[in-house]
Amino acid sequence: MFVIGLTGSIGMGKSTTADMFRQEGIPVNDADAVVHELYAHEAVAPIEAAFPGTTRDGSVDRAALAAHLAAHPSDFKTLETIVHPLVRAKELEFRERTQAQGHDMAVLDIPLLFETGRQGRVDAVVVVSCPPDIQRARVLSRPGMTVDKFEMILSRQMPDSEKRARADYIVETGSGLESARTQVREILADIRARRLG
Repeated sequence: MFVIGLTGSIGMGKSTTADMFRQEGIPVNDADAVVHELYAHEAVAPIEAAFPGTTRDGSVDRAALAAHLAAHPSDFKTLETIVHPLVRAKELEFRERTQAQGHDMAVLDIPLLFETGRQGRVDAVVVVSCPPDIQRARVLSRPGMTVDKFEMILSRQMPDSEKRARADYIVETGSGLESARTQVREILADIRARRLG
């Protein structure tokens, strides 16, 4: 099974692009969705043990955890040592399940693919990108988003130019949905022709 790593900085349109792969019949494992699930189940006890007061009613309180991490940025590493192995275990289950179902391709949607050194675990990397002004407008239109919060998120992400340089394929989302959908279809056709043929 050919595994595509899908990544891109905040506001680039990665989630929308992931949906386009789904619409083409390619199973997608969304790392963010997996984390949401873990924050209601397996990750709750170890996170509460590491950061007391950041869980409530049997789930991780994302606002409380975010506030703690904003005050103690060095604790991101501790959080990653808890969450990343759990995410990887879920990813392995996804790979085994989709392969058993007979799929020839699957997508791992991983926002911090390069930052966490995961590019070696996929067969090709697709980077979702758009011009910086479009990215900024998209992100700052989100509820609760501030310039400071946006800058903090960007500071933890590899620059877009570097991601683009490392990509096997790029989906440009600045020209609208149909343009991006065409690019997704072209990528799948190229993989089937050159790598699966």
